[in-house]
Amino acid sequence: MMVAMPDSTPADRAWGAFTEHPPWVLDRDEISWMSSVDRLRRAARDEVPSLTTPRRLPPGARVGTVVAHLGRAIAPWAWRKRRRSYAGPEVSRADLSRRLRRAAETLGPSYIKLGQIISSGEGLFPAELVDEFKKCRDQVPAESFAVTRLTVEQDLGARLEDVFEYVDEVPLAAASIAQVHAARLRTGEDVVIKVQRPAVGELVRKDLKAMAWIAPHLVGRIPVTALANPPALVELFAETIMEELDFRVEAANMLDVATMLRDLGQDGYVVPRPHPELVTRRVLVMERVSGFNFDDVAGMHGAGVDTEAVIRTGMIAFMEGAMIHGVFHGDLHGGNLFVLPDGRTALLDFGIVARLSDERRLAFLRLMLGATTNDLTGQMAALRDLGALPADTDLKAVISDLGLDLPTVDPTTLTGDEMVKEVQRVVKALLGYGARLPKELMLYVKNMVFLDGAIARLAPDLDILAEVATISMMFAQRHGERISRDLGIDATNVEFDFESVKAGLGLESHVDGLTYRELQERRQVIQKRMRSHVERTR
Repeated sequence: MMVAMPDSTPADRAWGAFTEHPPWVLDRDEISWMSSVDRLRRAARDEVPSLTTPRRLPPGARVGTVVAHLGRAIAPWAWRKRRRSYAGPEVSRADLSRRLRRAAETLGPSYIKLGQIISSGEGLFPAELVDEFKKCRDQVPAESFAVTRLTVEQDLGARLEDVFEYVDEVPLAAASIAQVHAARLRTGEDVVIKVQRPAVGELVRKDLKAMAWIAPHLVGRIPVTALANPPALVELFAETIMEELDFRVEAANMLDVATMLRDLGQDGYVVPRPHPELVTRRVLVMERVSGFNFDDVAGMHGAGVDTEAVIRTGMIAFMEGAMIHGVFHGDLHGGNLFVLPDGRTALLDFGIVARLSDERRLAFLRLMLGATTNDLTGQMAALRDLGALPADTDLKAVISDLGLDLPTVDPTTLTGDEMVKEVQRVVKALLGYGARLPKELMLYVKNMVFLDGAIARLAPDLDILAEVATISMMFAQRHGERISRDLGIDATNVEFDFESVKAGLGLESHVDGLTYRELQERRQVIQKRMRSHVERTR
């Protein structure tokens, strides 16, 4: 049921980071679909073990289908590469990336979703692969409107015309699980409708079983994959995508993130309101918000938007959500964000929201504190408590073996051969200790990688060192009392260590400032030398 709008500030803005001019005002106690959300979350979580436990034999014909499509994508590329018919490595990578993206689209939702994850990995994956898979965010071939109409009418139990004044038959965006259409309710509110693709649930379950069968075979085959822990990656993927299959869970995530942002006093973000009645397993009707695409830097500057402030707000809100509330949007990318003309950012697509146990939230808090106070043992202990290191790990030995207690060496002073050997040494040492990336840390790192790329576009001249110092001081001022209580320390005696931050960026102590543009130039030097070494040693 909808609550009548008040004459002044909407009542739901007292508890949620919503817009000032709502199409409806939410009362959490009167939302028809909220009562089932906890049960739905448990059901999705309980189904994961049966989907991700590896079987002795391949689970059905889907494995063969996947292998066939990937083989057809890779074989022509490999043949041309062997015959040296490419103009250069960049052209070769671009061709392979295009073939893999097309194969993912053919294979369907699960592989499109993997493509979306890769598209957020700027700096982790080759640029050609990232750029190609960005098309998986909202440029996936759409379902026909007849199929969309049928899904909406089945789930809402009414003819489209009885609920909506109009629905645009051309989707605003089409991605892995669903597509989005602009519409207007018969009561006059402008909305968007998120509609799930047909049979997506059945196909996702088949794909997860296939991935679970393949994942253990990757462990130890490619050394670096052991750090990522392929079986854990499949488990993470299963947990996130299973919740995404029910839009009632996503709508509840919207309310939880809106509540978290309001509790933090974070006014730089807004969350669209889900409709209190028109949300089902496969249909989500929500308030329509619009603004600048996150990549439209020229448009933002033309409207007078401070893009450095946009980045600063994003970094602060993300860190606060994880470390203070244990909740954060788990799938940040350019397709999930709009910048409003007033400079606030609208968050979209809440299918993946990370929820940390209190123990892991405190570990995140200790990890960040250790990084800014040069407490190496504290950082290693926090990583252990997050699940990145076994519980019985000798932390001092890890610090010594990785050389974390040695003077910082600027990587740009090393040759390609020296850099490759150093990377191999560190990876070998980590594998020896049984290191892996736990699920929550994977999502956190993925989001940090996205924010890193966003700085390159929106604020390339931002002084990274000065910004880290400013945010750390702000964090201590706003949350010092909470940090003291949670960690059992006196936050007023915690000293920010600038040298530790510099070391984390590979900078020597004499460096006083570093813009993001300069950081990118350093990375390009490192990547070029490492690529040259790899090409020379083939």
